[in-house]
Amino acid sequence: MRRTRSAILLSLLVAAAAIRLLAQQSARPEVAEQLLAEANRSRAQNGAAPLQWDESLARAALRHSVRMAAESEISHRFPGEASVEDRTSASGAHFSLIEENVGVSSRADLLHPGWMNSPEHRKNLLNPAVDRVGIGVVFAHGFYYATADFARSVPVLSREQVEDTVAALIRVQGIAVSTDRGPAREACRTERGMPSGIGAGQSAFVMRWQDSDLSRLPDALVGKIRSRAYRRAEVGSCPPQGDAGAFTSYRLAVVLLSGGEQTSTPGLSQPYD
Repeated sequence: MRRTRSAILLSLLVAAAAIRLLAQQSARPEVAEQLLAEANRSRAQNGAAPLQWDESLARAALRHSVRMAAESEISHRFPGEASVEDRTSASGAHFSLIEENVGVSSRADLLHPGWMNSPEHRKNLLNPAVDRVGIGVVFAHGFYYATADFARSVPVLSREQVEDTVAALIRVQGIAVSTDRGPAREACRTERGMPSGIGAGQSAFVMRWQDSDLSRLPDALVGKIRSRAYRRAEVGSCPPQGDAGAFTSYRLAVVLLSGGEQTSTPGLSQPYD
């Protein structure tokens, strides 16, 4: 006999309620805090910066630990479960790198040594490239089930904040940045070429890229700026292209112009590099 849609929905709601109840009854936040302290001691001993607690990562980690307890085994992904990237992103985390440690032990004080004695888990825990962690621990069936999600965080920025960040890097190179962001935003939305009307009568170059790290300009763009062939820049941001999945990234376009005044003239297209 086929199950009705309402029956399936009811069973899913019951299962979700059971998982929430298990998390409430078996969560061990004090163990998670101890694991964070032990992780940062180990990182300090190995020359890595301390990890900061991330509540979004912690929520995802706790849900996965509950699932491990329900399955009575450890795994990074169970049938029907989302990947660690999607689990943590759905919890609100923003990152450019994500790693996960899982473990089970009859004693809470053996979880951290277990990770440190496992080459892959040790590598994740001591990785200098990660700066955030969320840990979830539950106690069930006489065992502690633990998940630690490590990430390199990405700041959540508006389009204007992204453009301002890159504009500041360009000004440091001695190039003036236009306040008119429209042309560069149009360039950002296209895949190649120079949008019509940008920089009439001027030499122009456009650079597009997509990254989560806005602390530095692409080497090719810096080279063009230092060529001294351009006097002014226009900066624009737009939604990322392609399949970035759960990872946070920003797409940008920078237009370099040889002239210092005119911004754009509708209907004219310019040569580009």
